Amino acid sequence: MKRIIMIMSLIALFSTTGCHHEKEEVEKDKFTGTNPLKLDTMITREYVCQIHAIQHIELRAMERGYLQEIFVDEGKFIKEGQMMFQIMPLLYKAEMQKAQAEADFAQIDYENTKRLSDSNVVSINELAMARAKYEKAKAELSLTQVHLGFTQIRAPFSGIMDRFHVRKGSLIDEGDLLTTLSDNSEMWVYFNVPESEYLDYKAHQTNKDSLMKVNLIMANHQLFDYPGYVKAIEADFNNETGNIAFRATFPNPKGLLRHGETGTIEVNVPLKGALLIPQKATFEILDKKYVYVIDKNNVVKSRRVTVGAEMPDLYAIISGLAETDKILLEGLRKVRENDTITYEYENPNKMIHHLKLHAE
Repeated sequence: MKRIIMIMSLIALFSTTGCHHEKEEVEKDKFTGTNPLKLDTMITREYVCQIHAIQHIELRAMERGYLQEIFVDEGKFIKEGQMMFQIMPLLYKAEMQKAQAEADFAQIDYENTKRLSDSNVVSINELAMARAKYEKAKAELSLTQVHLGFTQIRAPFSGIMDRFHVRKGSLIDEGDLLTTLSDNSEMWVYFNVPESEYLDYKAHQTNKDSLMKVNLIMANHQLFDYPGYVKAIEADFNNETGNIAFRATFPNPKGLLRHGETGTIEVNVPLKGALLIPQKATFEILDKKYVYVIDKNNVVKSRRVTVGAEMPDLYAIISGLAETDKILLEGLRKVRENDTITYEYENPNKMIHHLKLHAE
């Protein structure tokens, strides 16, 4: 019995010594504290985007026949009106010649009937019938000319031609896809914006005619040389995602951008009077962010904060902190709730100077 009491006494002694030692360690550790900094700044929001040519169309055959000639090549710049494809026109030429002969015959018949009508030899009704036949023949001639014209496929605008879907000698049916043509002089870049950010944008749009300026980060992570401007917003929100599509227009004088590319749109958004803290001053519990607030007795207490915007190294806090609160900046892993600490105060202006910040 005495042995048991002795062992328990030793355990209690060691436990007390350990707790006292741990408390001393917390008190001996030096920590750093600071205040949130209230500042006008700029944040950058990023959106995945799709890049489209300002004009991108499919060129399809409007007549049936054999593809007789291809005058262009894949990937080449094509000028407006340039001949691209020729479908064998022999049948349509023959139909046009036949229609031309019938139109000539109807014209002669009409002119003869008119002379007789002027001499009161034939009635006015006969003259009207002859004239109607002549007009019908001219209309049929025009129709055959249109069909013959469809055998020549010309570029409707200047642009870059895509790959061939047919080859010379192919039998083509009406409506068959020949190729696609893209006007890349300007590019339309589409990106989806959440409802809350759309409302923020509209709230800060002081002039209805003012355009949002955006930048494009290409797939190789390089900044595109020219800025773009949001010139169109879709009419409706997507009920499944809660997003609305913006369309930015970018000049493309060097032809670097092509239809179908992807990238990232960067939008710089001003923040007035933002309450900024370093990201390293926060910790997470179940996807919620917290900071340690140091009270007037140097006791640390965890407090949940709400992040309104994120930027490199910094968070803009919209709730949970005041400008006068002191927060633990360094040593978060060394303390526990309600620990009393000794800390060195660092001026927030000095602290922010070493972090990545875009001042407005």
